[in-house]
Amino acid sequence: MHIDIVPDSEHRGLVGRLPPTMRGLALLARFDRPIGWWLLFWPGAWGVALAGGAMQRWSLILWLLLGSIAMRGAGCVFNDIVDRDLDAQVARTRARPIPSGLVSVKLAWAWLVALSLIGLVVLVQLRPLAAGVALASLAPVAAYPFMKRITWWPQAWLGLVFSWAALVGWAEVAGDLAAPLWLLYAGSIAWVIGYDTIYALQDREDDALIGVRSSALRMGSRVKAGVALFYLVALLCWAGAVWMVRPDPLAPVALVPVAGHLAWQVATLAPDDGAGALHRFRSNRFAGLLMFLACFVVGTAG
Repeated sequence: MHIDIVPDSEHRGLVGRLPPTMRGLALLARFDRPIGWWLLFWPGAWGVALAGGAMQRWSLILWLLLGSIAMRGAGCVFNDIVDRDLDAQVARTRARPIPSGLVSVKLAWAWLVALSLIGLVVLVQLRPLAAGVALASLAPVAAYPFMKRITWWPQAWLGLVFSWAALVGWAEVAGDLAAPLWLLYAGSIAWVIGYDTIYALQDREDDALIGVRSSALRMGSRVKAGVALFYLVALLCWAGAVWMVRPDPLAPVALVPVAGHLAWQVATLAPDDGAGALHRFRSNRFAGLLMFLACFVVGTAG
């Protein structure tokens, strides 16, 4: 069976050459779009680095990366199972494996279990506190697909979920849930709201027609200012976290590169340009790297 490439797919290599069913499973887990697991992974790497464990616990960062790939995939599979009827009504998503008929719902559930088992392998590598924190994420993850039906701010809930790895990474290295972590986490939530609002710009017309809510629709003509505000909140929270770890006037300077990148996103964002919005959304994998380098510098020096 042939499946069209959805507009934001990047499956030009190995995934595109897989047999139909395997390709459908890969697309269902979004292996064709690595941006998702990068965005899930980076907050965990930040937590490890800001807690001072980037060098000694480099293997933990690799485990978090594997866990991000598996659990992002599992989350996408669950989301597509729940949203299969809505996806069939949206131009960008009707080619996804379930609404297109490439993957059955029964097979999708089996794939979800398999990906979750990989996540379990990662979980057993963690100490009890970090493992408990990781397990606590399951409830908000399960609730996320329903948020777009009941609130104008599903991006805020996504922020809670996609920032959770910061709690896990810090807890595993520091052995606590200290104040700097919560500022790091809050900043990550604001960052997620900002970049996912940019992503949602692609679907504004379809979402309005079928009654799906999003921050992009809620902000309306003020979406650019709204994204700028959330990015500013993120930077202020991160500056507070950095200061608490290393109370040195030079420490917040480490955030200048990521601040510059976020400013570029806002300055060049054209809300009616779907391709441009997608490009700026994807650029957040680089923003995550810049933030990791800032946490590495501060955590190592502190």
